[in-house]
Amino acid sequence: MLTHRAPRPSELRTRTLNAIASWSAERQFRFCNDRLEKSNFRERKITLLTGGASTILRAEQSLGKMPSVWQQHYNPLGSLALSTLVAAAPVAALLSAIALWRVRIHLAAVGALVLAWGIAVAVYGMPWQAATAAALFGAAYGLFPIGWIILNLIFLYELTVRKGLFAVLRGSLATLAPDPRVQVILIAFSFGAFFEGAAGFGTPVAISSAILMQLGFRPLMASGLSLIAKTAPVAFGALGTPVVALSGVTGIDVLKLSAMIGKQLPPFSLIIPFWVVWAMAGFRGMIEVWPAALAAGAFFAIPQYLISTLHGPWLVDIVSSLSSILATVVLLKFWRPKRLWKLEDAPPAPDAPAPSRGDLARAWAPWLLLTIFIFVWGLPKVRDFLNRVAAAERCQWAVPCLQERVARGPEVALPGAPPEKAIYALAWLSATGTGILLAALCTGGLMGHRPAGMLAIYAETIWRLRFSLLTIAAMLSLGYVTRYSGTDATLGLALAHTGPLYPFFGTLLGWLGVALTGSDTASNVLFGSLQTITARQLALNPALMAAANSSGGVMGKMVDAQSIVVASTATNWYGHEGKILRYVFFHSLALAALMGLLVFWQAHA
Repeated sequence: MLTHRAPRPSELRTRTLNAIASWSAERQFRFCNDRLEKSNFRERKITLLTGGASTILRAEQSLGKMPSVWQQHYNPLGSLALSTLVAAAPVAALLSAIALWRVRIHLAAVGALVLAWGIAVAVYGMPWQAATAAALFGAAYGLFPIGWIILNLIFLYELTVRKGLFAVLRGSLATLAPDPRVQVILIAFSFGAFFEGAAGFGTPVAISSAILMQLGFRPLMASGLSLIAKTAPVAFGALGTPVVALSGVTGIDVLKLSAMIGKQLPPFSLIIPFWVVWAMAGFRGMIEVWPAALAAGAFFAIPQYLISTLHGPWLVDIVSSLSSILATVVLLKFWRPKRLWKLEDAPPAPDAPAPSRGDLARAWAPWLLLTIFIFVWGLPKVRDFLNRVAAAERCQWAVPCLQERVARGPEVALPGAPPEKAIYALAWLSATGTGILLAALCTGGLMGHRPAGMLAIYAETIWRLRFSLLTIAAMLSLGYVTRYSGTDATLGLALAHTGPLYPFFGTLLGWLGVALTGSDTASNVLFGSLQTITARQLALNPALMAAANSSGGVMGKMVDAQSIVVASTATNWYGHEGKILRYVFFHSLALAALMGLLVFWQAHA
């Protein structure tokens, strides 16, 4: 007699789940087929592949829904030349609008964003939901953390101006370095490099251009010279973040990349102080202050080379900038230029009694506290502690329709690369802007500002920066749309088709990446893998070309719209961004070309 064993509960559960899964997959397939048969679509036939997921994905594409993962493609028009022209249209329109047609930059930025969104959707076939999500993601990142930094920095600046302490600071700096050419070297180059190493983003340009303005520099000169001077430290900015990001996307050891960049940047770190004075005062004016330029450049370049090759990217800018500041200050104790160069239209120095030590301490306190807060906030252990206090892991959100919904093509991504991440992190307590705000509140209290008065000044600052913040948000939106749609990769691939000249043009690719995204880190993430793939195809050193992407990118920092807006805002010269762009464009392109020649020589030496 046969007996039937009753099925176990686990077996019943497994059979039930399998039946439900089979029924669900069949219903989904029939539903998609019915929808396709009832509507007039270009593609009515669905090929049933091995799994139901592929069938549903094909159905979603036919129905106009966003696919599970959208694959970037970089030649949508079938001609690389035409696709490149279309991909370049938003950037060309933006630069033409602000430099030639003198359109207000926030309007030009919004117009370029709309054009980029339309090209991404209509030409590249990017789902409109993903394109919209990328634009909103970029705008949010533009407001926080970048806009947050600028807002609080200008707030600190306004607090000092309201108390008249900038006049004391100006007199103190004039006593230390009475020649404006030396002031540019000390403030824009040496001090700016420290802030770049500690914080990055737009911090060094905002601080140095604001101080130069108060020393009597015209807004155009203060903005332009600050942008030129900040190129040397960018690759190792924010405690080496660009190099760490480059290592992550290329798989090349971070110490190897740091050492390679350390063989490319020091010659330019040596010449940048000479270059910035030449841009300001001409060749003769540069020769008259060569000892100061040499001291600042050499004592920055030598530690930059040693630390980047022997230690790593993390402390390069901090140590190099402090060395440069100390060397320049010591030199000024024994040397002064024979001829004192005067600024045109500079306001005369006020006839005032020598400030007391207390006045000097109050005048320098805001900037000393700012330096301390920015440095401390940039330390990894402090940042991790603040993130734990603020429960930063709870303030991270995956961007809908974008998080892991866009995959880069094999032309620019390493094999097996996962889809693109899109996570917005609101690390409000560890953000650099928060450290700047706390420094401003502390100095406001020391200067005698009342809480109600500081609140009123903060509100005035927000109103003053409303168009600047809108511009920064629109610029970052533009950069994110071009990144996630793949239009910037089209531009990169066009430069990759230059054969033996690729070491030169690959360096310019890094320049283009920073000019588009406003960040050396973003440029490394965008083009780092493309550089290594192309280098291997051309039998070049992948580490050399990956490093060239970062080294060439630092020269693009002068012309990226985000930095220009920061400079115009800090100098209270908003609306004149086209003039700033024209002022720095030659210097940016010339330095990028020189870097390209250096990399070309390194590749074929």
